[in-house]
Amino acid sequence: MSDKEAIDRLVLHYHELKKEIHKVIIGQDEVVDQVLISIFSRSHCLLVGVPGLAKTLLVNTIAETLGLSFNRIQFTPDLMPSDIVGSEILDETKNFKFIKGPLFSNVILADEINRTPPKTQSALLEAMQERRVTAAGTTYTLPSPFFVLATQNPIEQEGTYPLPEAQLDRFMFNIWVDYPSYVEELAIVKATTADTKIELNKILNAEEIIEYQNLIRRIPVADNVLEYAVKLVGKTRVNSPGVPQITKDFITWGAGPRASQYLIVGAKCHAALRGKYSPDIDDVKSVAKAILRHRLVRNYRAEAEGYSMDRIIEELL
Repeated sequence: MSDKEAIDRLVLHYHELKKEIHKVIIGQDEVVDQVLISIFSRSHCLLVGVPGLAKTLLVNTIAETLGLSFNRIQFTPDLMPSDIVGSEILDETKNFKFIKGPLFSNVILADEINRTPPKTQSALLEAMQERRVTAAGTTYTLPSPFFVLATQNPIEQEGTYPLPEAQLDRFMFNIWVDYPSYVEELAIVKATTADTKIELNKILNAEEIIEYQNLIRRIPVADNVLEYAVKLVGKTRVNSPGVPQITKDFITWGAGPRASQYLIVGAKCHAALRGKYSPDIDDVKSVAKAILRHRLVRNYRAEAEGYSMDRIIEELL
């Protein structure tokens, strides 16, 4: 099968996936889109939203329709790295044996990830970047494909710990989950207050997902699109030559090279899911907000003048 035919097949699977997911998840079309882009881009994403917006249900539903193994880790202040990665125990033969933790699964829901101290959060760093973990000097490879889909409550700050910058950078997307519209909320209440059972079909398996991830990487990109992505990220760095005034006024810290990489991979995937064989600048713009919003640091002036991160990114675009 040629890459063109594979992209056409991916589009069909993508529409089937969305149809299945929307049996359970009403609305949140852009959120579903971005989570699927991060999965096919072989990356992780952070879902930020107030409680009760079905973030956990969304991750669970996606894992089910993709036919992947799924583990939920509830992050709490007393969670230890060994509770995530696993630990060595002394078995009946007096030998040490490694018992794998919940991290050894295809899809990991890191629920309320900012409720645990940085020491425990950092247990995810190697797993998210290298797809492996080291315990007691031995390295263990995680199952493939492997995704961390984390959730975070943006308003409650008591008993929470800010995510380290190094960990935030490993998330491809920071996805803002907003309230449903009136019509969507009406449909949600109707669906969830009746005694109905929803059967979900498995649309893809692990092997097909890995094939599609490799396909996305092979998609060619025009030089002007590459240049646009790199220049856009360069515009966020205060000390770079020729940066716009908005950067000088409102940004303390800009995005690193990983942002440029994710803009291109995300644009490739965004284009492929829409049946295009190569991304253009519009595809880069479509994924830019979710990729940049957690990589830029606003200064006090931006907060005082009510400049949100999304507004700054819009002006940079």
